[in-house]
Amino acid sequence: MRIPPLYHQPLWQRFFAGFAIGGFISWFLFFYMYGGMQEKQIQMISNQEETIKDLEKKLGVLEEDYKALNKQNEEKLLVQDISVAIENYKLYQLDRLSVMEAQESIKDDLDFLITKDIESVYAGKVLLKKSIENKIIEINKKRYKIEVTEMMFYTKVSIQVKIRRI
Repeated sequence: MRIPPLYHQPLWQRFFAGFAIGGFISWFLFFYMYGGMQEKQIQMISNQEETIKDLEKKLGVLEEDYKALNKQNEEKLLVQDISVAIENYKLYQLDRLSVMEAQESIKDDLDFLITKDIESVYAGKVLLKKSIENKIIEINKKRYKIEVTEMMFYTKVSIQVKIRRI
């Protein structure tokens, strides 16, 4: 079997020549369009990178301002509440009402701390501790001396105390 010699006919020659030229032209069009799209993508990516860098700089500045404002606000914090807890009231078999009255008595002595800034209250913590420890509480006609075990300072001053019988 033999392949017919159609490549000698001018109609087929034009067809194959058109096919080769069309393929060549389509490859050039493809590369041109692909190159244009890639340039747009590169421009878009570079613009996004610049935007990201600008936003990161702004974020850094805002974070620094935020930290500075937080630090200023912490310096301006005020005492809003005082809590007193007696730890060893069960040792002396005291009822809860008497313990609550003793806690309220200590709180009443410390009411002047409310609306003071935390720094000044903390600076006077030794004096505060001594003033609490010098107080003698009478519960059920028995006298008790107070010993401060723990003091925590924030917007709420928490004081843990133990009592001793005199």
